[in-house]
Amino acid sequence: MEDTLDIAVIGGGPAGLSAAINAVLRNKSVKIFTNALNYLQKAEKVDNYLGFYNISGQELMEKFVDHANKLNVSFEYGKVIDIMKYNDMFMINFNGKIINAKAVVLALGITKEKMLNNEEKLLGKGISYCATCDGALYKGKNIAVYGNADDIIEEANFLSSLGANVNYITVKKDIKGLNQNINVINGIISDIIGDNKLEGIIINDKYIKLDGLFLLRNSIAPNSIVKDLILEDGYIVVNRNMETNIKGIYACGDCKGKPLQISKATGEGLVAAQNAAKYIDKLKEMI
Repeated sequence: MEDTLDIAVIGGGPAGLSAAINAVLRNKSVKIFTNALNYLQKAEKVDNYLGFYNISGQELMEKFVDHANKLNVSFEYGKVIDIMKYNDMFMINFNGKIINAKAVVLALGITKEKMLNNEEKLLGKGISYCATCDGALYKGKNIAVYGNADDIIEEANFLSSLGANVNYITVKKDIKGLNQNINVINGIISDIIGDNKLEGIIINDKYIKLDGLFLLRNSIAPNSIVKDLILEDGYIVVNRNMETNIKGIYACGDCKGKPLQISKATGEGLVAAQNAAKYIDKLKEMI
C-alpha cells in the first residue's frame, strides 16, 4: 500500500494547482488527481489575471503547470469515483485504486451535467460510474454505457472484453473505434427504472431491461463523490477557511460558487491549502 498523503487535491485547474503549490510550500506531501482538461485551457484570451495581459488560456495553464512541476508536485490522470472518510483518514477511489490521504481539497470546477431521475438512489445498485471498478460484476449480463467521457469508447470496449453484453447509447452518428459486437442505440436516456435495484431505462419512449448502467462523464456532481457533502444551488458550501461540512475536506474555485474567475480560484486554493495544512498539524499534535 502506498504511503498516506498529507493532502489529496482533486482537480488540476487554477484552484487545484494553487492549492497543491501552497501545500508543498507548507512542507506537506501532496498529489493532484485530475482528468487533465479544464475550462481555462479553452479560453481564447485572458485579460483580467494580474501580471498576464493578453494571454491565451492554454498559455496561462502551461505557466501554472510549469510552476507546479518546478516544485515537484505530482500528478495522476484519471477519475475520482468517490471519497470516504474512515476515522481521521480519507480513502479515495481513483480509477479503482484506493489512495489514502489525511485531508482533501476539492477543486472540481463546475459540473454541467444534471443527474438523471433515480440515478442517485440506484448508484451502487446497478448504476456505476467506473468500468474498471465494477465491470467484472457484469460478465454475461446486459448493460448500457452512456455519457460524455473522453474515454467512453475505450471503456465500452473494455466492458465488452469482460464478457458483458454492451449497449452503447449516444446521440452521435459517426462512431469510431467501437468493437463490432457492441450494440449502438441512438438517443438519450429519459428515465431510469428501478426501486431498490436497477431494472431498466427509458430511451426514445422505449423500455430497455438492464442489469447494469455505466454513466461515464468527464465530471461528477460533488455530492456523488463525497456522501453527505452539503451543496447550495449545485455549489459546495464552505466557510471563510474553505472548510466544507465534513472535517478535513476543503473546497475552492468554481465548484464552490461564483464569480467563476481565475483570481478567485487561485486565492481560494491558497486559503484551502493553508487551512488543510493547519488541520494536519493539529492531527499530529493529537498523536
